[in-house]
Amino acid sequence: MINEIDTKILNIIQQDARISNAEIARQVGLAPSAVLERLRKLEERGVIRGYAAEVDAAQVGFGLTAFVFVRTSFCGSIGEALAQIPEVLEVHDVAGEDCYLLKVRAKNTDELGQFFREKLKSLPEIVSTRTTVVLQTLKETTALPLENLGETAEATAKRKTRKNK
Repeated sequence: MINEIDTKILNIIQQDARISNAEIARQVGLAPSAVLERLRKLEERGVIRGYAAEVDAAQVGFGLTAFVFVRTSFCGSIGEALAQIPEVLEVHDVAGEDCYLLKVRAKNTDELGQFFREKLKSLPEIVSTRTTVVLQTLKETTALPLENLGETAEATAKRKTRKNK
């Protein structure tokens, strides 16, 4: 179970994973050693999977984002293989006509085409793909909306009602 203090800590590190334990402790009103212990427990439980730098893809030459729907001859057959392709940032097993949704980054349309020809077409299980190229990204984040984690639907409704009055 994630309590209110854990939620505050998670919100803080989602915004800045390099923040010091002392600063987290100051913000949540705990001793730095208590924050360190909570972080360690969250890591052990797999709530915190890791820490990473957020690199601007366009600044390092990967200015093209595409979402690719993949239909295979048997859903569930190649998800791991798709996940091993470096240009594929996300692999989602989806419901509907398609089997997978991929988020792909490439330098340009030529490299996206090369990705299809060399990487996807080499997988015989793929029956078809549908691609949407992103023109502009208005929001992209990995931060989860944890403000009211653990709040019941009834409590959320009451809070919203009070807020609207």
